[in-house]
Amino acid sequence: MPTLSDLGQLPKRLVLGRPVRSDKAGESLLPKHLALPIFASDPLSSVAYATQEILLILTLAGTTFLFLAPWLAAAVVLLLTVVVLSYRQVVHAYPSGGGDYEVAMKNHGQFAGLVVASALLTDYVLTVAVSVSSGTDNIISAFPGLDEHRLAIAVTLVVLLVAANLRGVRESGKTFAVPTYLFIGGIVVMIVTGLVRDFVLDNRVVAESAGYGIEPEAGYAQVTGLALIFFALRAFASGCTALTGVEAIANGVPAFRPPKSKNAATTLALMGGIAALMFAGVTALALLSDVKYVENTCDLIGFANCTTEPQRTVVAQVAAATFGGPDSIGFYYIQAATALVLILAANTAFNGFPLLGSVLAQDRFMPRQLHTRGDKLVYSNGILLLAGFAVLLLVVFDADSTKLIQMYIVGVFTSFSIGQWGMVRHWNRELRGLEDPVVRRRMQRSRVINTIGGSLTTVVLVIVVVTKFAGGAWIVIAAMPLIFLLMRSINRHYSHVASQLVPDSDVRMKPSKVHAVVLVSKVHKPTLRALAFARATRPDVLTALTVNVDDADTRALQADWERYDIPVPLTVIDSPYREITRPVLDFVRDIRRSSPRELVVVFVPQYVVGHWWENLLHNQSALRLRTRLQFQPGVMITSVPWQLESSLDRGNKLDGNGPAPGDLRRGLTDEVEQTPYG
Repeated sequence: MPTLSDLGQLPKRLVLGRPVRSDKAGESLLPKHLALPIFASDPLSSVAYATQEILLILTLAGTTFLFLAPWLAAAVVLLLTVVVLSYRQVVHAYPSGGGDYEVAMKNHGQFAGLVVASALLTDYVLTVAVSVSSGTDNIISAFPGLDEHRLAIAVTLVVLLVAANLRGVRESGKTFAVPTYLFIGGIVVMIVTGLVRDFVLDNRVVAESAGYGIEPEAGYAQVTGLALIFFALRAFASGCTALTGVEAIANGVPAFRPPKSKNAATTLALMGGIAALMFAGVTALALLSDVKYVENTCDLIGFANCTTEPQRTVVAQVAAATFGGPDSIGFYYIQAATALVLILAANTAFNGFPLLGSVLAQDRFMPRQLHTRGDKLVYSNGILLLAGFAVLLLVVFDADSTKLIQMYIVGVFTSFSIGQWGMVRHWNRELRGLEDPVVRRRMQRSRVINTIGGSLTTVVLVIVVVTKFAGGAWIVIAAMPLIFLLMRSINRHYSHVASQLVPDSDVRMKPSKVHAVVLVSKVHKPTLRALAFARATRPDVLTALTVNVDDADTRALQADWERYDIPVPLTVIDSPYREITRPVLDFVRDIRRSSPRELVVVFVPQYVVGHWWENLLHNQSALRLRTRLQFQPGVMITSVPWQLESSLDRGNKLDGNGPAPGDLRRGLTDEVEQTPYG
């Protein structure tokens, strides 16, 4: 028959399922076909907003500079290729799962390592917020009437993601595999269909916004010279959101099945190729169908209901143009798949953030709780912490993907740059004294790849910081030093505590003698049990101590003490101000002051209750005493529990271990009196 504790675990089991034994950890390792949707859903899904972000910036100046879009998209694809090749070197050289953090820590030192860690932590939080808010945008593109419920939808989706991830890597992998593959298939079919219609069948795809004009923003009507270069770089920086999440595979190598490095590198290559293909295809179709997408909907000349209706996303407009309108099956398929994969793209962060948090906790830069696995062998505390910060961002920015994306990718390219230059140092060190020509050529090739990767990502980092600072990137730039200082403080605390706990000769010395003090309020069962336990420890000195706060009660206690012939003298200390805690503390301090090597053990009777509200009626004085005594050197506190009837498990009562109905009325149990100490 299930006990009360079993019933209390029922909601947890409904969400998480049965717990997994520690020795089954290997069964959660991922094959490549599951690792791809888990770790690559973020960069794959970014095609849903990377093209949109390029157009969003270019249309600030109207339609004049839309001709730059294909060149900017080509630059993004080139950068993506270089970064993927660079991270393939990382997963082979550092397969332990530390990724850029481990590379920076081992090659640049602690300062750079913590900079990378702070960058990645902020980026993982933004990945969840941006992916979920962008997914919500695509849901609203299919059902515009849901626009007023944007925030509620986004927060609900984060909660569902948390529940899925808390069930474990294998479960979440299966959950995410189907939508990711449906999204890839749908986008590829859409690209092929659109290109065939346009180039083979001469049936041009036309977006619903193709006929709209665009009102340039103030200050963008005439952009020339250096301003034009800055403008183009800003659009390029926005398109670089296509690279977010590439580093997740390097952080998740331990989750792959053996051979881990090889499988991770293969998955990384597949991810890069698919992401580049889809991004280029969506951008091409957006330009061929003449999509217009602006930051302020009312800048669209011809869009009649700009104040009440949201504009459809770029992917939604391309899907409608390709498959025959916003009522077609193909349109709804693309919207459903895009919304799902964007929502599930947050899984990249839900896998990367807890793993990185675990590594940081192991290195004593984050609380140790982040290194603890939950019932399903996942880092539950890291998952919950990530979700909390992501929900906070969604609430603050009202799940507006345009605002959130302005803060995006600063952390990504910070970690990219430091990590790639760390890899260059790694190869320089490995090449020293190496004579095997085959191995030398391989390492030199890797060093060239990482050098190119470090150079490009550093340039892009500067571009991102300069062009996005005023738009919201300053928030991330301000948050990263705070996280850095927090991690340094945590590390100093753990180091200081560890130095205090190193065994020395004083710890090994036995106390000169043990003085046991039993706190007494009345002569009842809890007091007698505490005295019995104290005597069983055979202390050198045993004191039964009571505080005189009421003369009549104290005289009654002394009378009962003599009547029961208790073989321990009762010591009474006066309390003229009716305090209990302070006189006991002074008594203990006097013992320690007179004999510093003497150990004082204080026995505190304590009631064990079965309901939370009973704690309000009992144990308050005992709690205050224990709290104050624990700060006294050379003092141990021993709680002596006494179980009240309410604390007995219902199953024990049914088994006959507790009092039966009517026992109290028949006098077969003893009433337990309340004590000032209890």
